Amino acid sequence: MRIGLLASNPDLYSNQRIMEAGAERGHRMSFLDIRQCYMKLDPNEPEVHYRDGRILNNLDAVIPRIRPSQTFYGCALTRHFESLDVFALNGSAAISQSRDKLFSLQLLQQNGLNIPTSGFANSPVDTNELIEMVGGAPLIVKLLEGTQGRGVVLAETRKAGESVINAFKSLKANLLVQEFIREAQGRDLRLFVIDGKVVAAIQREAAPGEFRANIHQGGTASVVKVTVEEKRLAIKAAKVLGLKVAGVDIIRSKKGPLLLEVNSSPGLEGIESATRKDVAGAMIMSIEKALKWRPPIAANSTAPAGDAEPSAPED
Repeated sequence: MRIGLLASNPDLYSNQRIMEAGAERGHRMSFLDIRQCYMKLDPNEPEVHYRDGRILNNLDAVIPRIRPSQTFYGCALTRHFESLDVFALNGSAAISQSRDKLFSLQLLQQNGLNIPTSGFANSPVDTNELIEMVGGAPLIVKLLEGTQGRGVVLAETRKAGESVINAFKSLKANLLVQEFIREAQGRDLRLFVIDGKVVAAIQREAAPGEFRANIHQGGTASVVKVTVEEKRLAIKAAKVLGLKVAGVDIIRSKKGPLLLEVNSSPGLEGIESATRKDVAGAMIMSIEKALKWRPPIAANSTAPAGDAEPSAPED
């Protein structure tokens, strides 16, 4: 198959692994810089062009790996590929709603999934009520546009919480206020979901003096045994947001597992290094399954076509 990886940086571990995994399974992989793609909207001949002169309409599938700063254009591009009947591993609508932290939390709670108590308001006048809403200090303040742990602040006192909230509001930034789960002790879980199945899971632990467990913030990853309830929570979260591939972040609390966030472009380095699982290969297999692709049988092989079905990834 002809598969395009829609991303920005070909040197990132995740992008390199996806390109390698696709090539190893016999596919023609193309790295497509989102910024170098442009679209022709026409009722008779809609097209996607690349800066080097190629027309990309003949792709069988695309794998969107869109930076938060490129969400609008990246989703528009993915949507255009979908209109050309090119399969997208994660669809544009699912990516858009997963990137909106407030909307995604609303969808998750609407579907009965447990999330940390959170507050959202338009005006700094409502700061005190927001803080009360989440049980007072300490509390977490999150920018809605933040990612990889950036734009997340722990306010250890009520006064600090007021200052951070009002500072963000003065910059007209949209933010969430969220209860702090003290008993988690700087740890969370990342469950990697593909096609409604948890294919790998790690525990992330914050660096000394840090409360954010994100690998990009210096956190460390280790293999963890997740519970049936945690698996169900992750699988349902990905389903609610319509994501075929998702990195689901869960925190263990006295109330049970709580959903922190669902990532539509989860990184592979931490989870593959810790678990030694071929997560990139499982992503390629998901495309093969969706498009009913089977590897060609070697000329000297007498095995029936059914034997070429790729095996499912392990839990």
